[in-house]
Amino acid sequence: MIQNHDFLKDIKLLQGLDDEERTALAALMEDVTFTDGQQIFKEDDVGGIFYVLRSGWIELSIEDEDNKKVVIDRLGPGEVFGELSLLDGGTRTATATALTEVQAVSLKRPEFLDFLRRRPDASLDLLSALAKRLRQADALLKARVENPNLIIEEQATWPQRIADGVASFGGSWAFILTFAGITAGWITINSILGEPLDPFPFILLNLALSTLAALQGPVIMMSQNRQDAKDRIRAEADFHVNVKAEAEILELHDKLDRLRLELNLKLESLTRRLPRA
Repeated sequence: MIQNHDFLKDIKLLQGLDDEERTALAALMEDVTFTDGQQIFKEDDVGGIFYVLRSGWIELSIEDEDNKKVVIDRLGPGEVFGELSLLDGGTRTATATALTEVQAVSLKRPEFLDFLRRRPDASLDLLSALAKRLRQADALLKARVENPNLIIEEQATWPQRIADGVASFGGSWAFILTFAGITAGWITINSILGEPLDPFPFILLNLALSTLAALQGPVIMMSQNRQDAKDRIRAEADFHVNVKAEAEILELHDKLDRLRLELNLKLESLTRRLPRA
């Protein structure tokens, strides 16, 4: 049993419980500690234990098709993880790793189910909390994914816009032709004048070119550094689009399954009504 369970009032999943129910649930929980870098559980491991973070941070990750690690979330104090396997008894859907020293409380599935059997009102409270979380997730999925180009445009400051413009012009044929034309014109004019402003070996022209190169280099690097931020925003937008698409596909599958079930029931009903030969 954990010593102090007042913090459970702030856990969204448990906020529907009254004080007596929280006290009874706290009696089933145990204090656990994880060291920095410790793997709490691994994807596809047997589940059945639910955790509430009291201090520290953990990282949830999965492996993609290329067996590369993909971080899906980072959780801190007051957040929960492992609740899916607590409710359905399935395997872990992600790998949890402690990013710092972590103090948490744990609850095992058998004790949790026994608690629900003895307190049916608590079951209704938890179902209500889960329904709210599902509604929130559904609202996020239905929300329109913002155009990443508009986000980038809104977040850009005027120095960043100047850097992007300079980088865009500096890497174009317009810049090359303009640069070549000005250089050729300067050399030609100073070669035919009786008293040239910049006689051979064109020291003033070399100074201007050196200054231009010295200023253009850092500005182009600024624009390249901004490209990383742009790529991150676009990647996040792609992720949300993929999640929405996956959710919509699952919803379509569910509708098709229901239609198939209804058709099978109607066919069975019609078969029973047909006269036997």
